[in-house]
Amino acid sequence: MGWFSEDPGGLNRVYYNLLQHLPQFGIEAQGLVAGTSRVPCESNGQVETIGPASDPLLLRWWRARRAVRGALARNQFSLVVSHFALYTFPVLDLIRPHPLVIHFQGPWALEGMRRGLSTKAKGTIERVVYRCGTRFIVLSCAFRDVLHRDYGVPIERIRVIPGGIDVNQFACDFTRREARERLGWPHDRPILLTVRRLVRRMGLDDLTVAMKEVCKRLPEVLLLVVGEGPLAEELAARVQSLGLKNNVRLLGFVPDQDLPTAYRAADLTIVPSEAFEGFGLVVLESLAAGTPALVTPVGGLPEVVRDLSPGLVLPAAGANSLSEGIVMALTGGLVLPSTEACQTYVQERYDWPMITARVRDVYLEALR
Repeated sequence: MGWFSEDPGGLNRVYYNLLQHLPQFGIEAQGLVAGTSRVPCESNGQVETIGPASDPLLLRWWRARRAVRGALARNQFSLVVSHFALYTFPVLDLIRPHPLVIHFQGPWALEGMRRGLSTKAKGTIERVVYRCGTRFIVLSCAFRDVLHRDYGVPIERIRVIPGGIDVNQFACDFTRREARERLGWPHDRPILLTVRRLVRRMGLDDLTVAMKEVCKRLPEVLLLVVGEGPLAEELAARVQSLGLKNNVRLLGFVPDQDLPTAYRAADLTIVPSEAFEGFGLVVLESLAAGTPALVTPVGGLPEVVRDLSPGLVLPAAGANSLSEGIVMALTGGLVLPSTEACQTYVQERYDWPMITARVRDVYLEALR
């Protein structure tokens, strides 16, 4: 869909990391994304661009056809892999002789992403592309069911492989107190962290309302919200109107290099999603830094943490469930896994080399 450094997000992060790790498993890959002229340089020539997503759609489609036609003329490709239906749709006729593996990272039409098309048109594009798939990779059983139920993809073509994480990037060798010193965060307050794009489905409105109740029982609690998005002003106004300016802070964008320290500094990460959460890479990031994550029972979130501690999955989404879960976690009513348990859990299940090996196996399966 886009290049991760220019368009951060879960889909683009998965794409970026796969490109980094596939060569270790004997797979050479050439990429094509929407992005600026910096992308080929940043990727050492591995990835071409069809221009930024702000360019007219028909122009992007024309460039995609030109790029794919040129790549096919220059190289003998074994396999084509799609991560975003919008940019696969205009080249279906060109790639038809090749097996096609589709990474389904969410129902694009239902999520209402802004790409200049109606929901109906998006759904049509998805269905046309998915009819051509040889194999499909989804991040969770929840998204496997969406792909099968809503798009009619035969269940036998779908493989569940979770997202991965560079464990070493997020592992911290310092204490929570030391992390707070580095960030200038208070030592004497329980700190909650949420790292989210500020859009409606992320549940941040519910979390803000929940904090009103949490503060009645834990007046010193502090919620730090990392992320940018269209709801920023609305959330800031809500914090003000609820009288939470001393308990909720919107930090905006935090650079990737500072995120491990932020996770490590928090007592608990909160993932309050209310819809369309196929996996939740932020959960892995938090666990890799040694901090437990409390999640709503939405999409694939429960699948990520249930085997670590079932108590990390709230009984429901919404403000009431969030407030009760947060209070229990901070007062000892819920026993949280240790730093070591969190980090070991991620290391054993979600490190990128392990995930990439599983992806490679599906690619090879599609070639048989």
